[in-house]
Amino acid sequence: MSGAREDTGAPVRVEGTSSRLPAWLRAMRPHQWVKNVLVLAPVFPAGPQVDGGTLVGVAVAFGLFCLISSSIYLINDARDVEADRAHPRKRFRPIAAGELGVRTAVVLAVVLAATAITCGVLWQPSLGLVLGVYFAVQLAYCFGLKHEPVLELGCVASGFLLRMLAGGTAGGIPLSGWFLLTAAFGSLFMAAGKRYGEARRGELTGESVRRVVQKYSTTYLRFVWTLAATIAVATYALWAVEVLGRQSGGSPVAGVSLVPFVLAVLRYAIDVDRGAAEEPEDIALHDRVLLVLAVLWVASLLLAVWL
Repeated sequence: MSGAREDTGAPVRVEGTSSRLPAWLRAMRPHQWVKNVLVLAPVFPAGPQVDGGTLVGVAVAFGLFCLISSSIYLINDARDVEADRAHPRKRFRPIAAGELGVRTAVVLAVVLAATAITCGVLWQPSLGLVLGVYFAVQLAYCFGLKHEPVLELGCVASGFLLRMLAGGTAGGIPLSGWFLLTAAFGSLFMAAGKRYGEARRGELTGESVRRVVQKYSTTYLRFVWTLAATIAVATYALWAVEVLGRQSGGSPVAGVSLVPFVLAVLRYAIDVDRGAAEEPEDIALHDRVLLVLAVLWVASLLLAVWL
């Protein structure tokens, strides 16, 4: 989905042209599985609650989310095959390029989704429920909601939130309300950033953008991601002080964790502001400063929990 962008520093990637992976695997978009690392989010503040079973559960959630998210990518590409063939970059996707048949893609999608949900239910019914909700929401997105402003933002944001919820569910980790609010509005921040990036790309290059993006103004999208980032920081501060601070016996490190968190949000906001956040996984993998801030944030959480 990403290509060359002006002044973004983002890597150039043309889908379907540089990989030696088989077409069916490329159509599953393994490069986007990095998003599923969000299932790990509940682990870091869990502290002594984490054991081998927790880690295995989170690993299961990660694997199943890779399967079910890929099923959605396949369904989406199969449904949009004609539009993708007219798109300057999406035409290189395996289905649009004719490397993978539409029927084959749909069958593979059904197998992946059925496998993921069934395994989720067998591992833990609540995990199967989370996976089922994710699949239902994303299907609704593919079959119509992606053209509805605001509702489509909610669908995209829910994908990030449900990944975190799956990690806590599969690992048996109780999640606080403040944590879930932080996750929800952090997800909305990333979703609005994706749309803002696409809107800015359309303005800068003159390329066509998806229908729903044309219904937004960049001013409105800026308002959404600013509002979401503000609430995410506020709810994280409340969680760090009230929940994590109490859990760590009043350790000041709990409050200190707010520093790298806020700096990471501000750093990511630079990429959003210049329209380079259309692909969050690219930023996560290539922005070294953001990676350092993430490491410092995780380290501060671990210190607050274990000291």
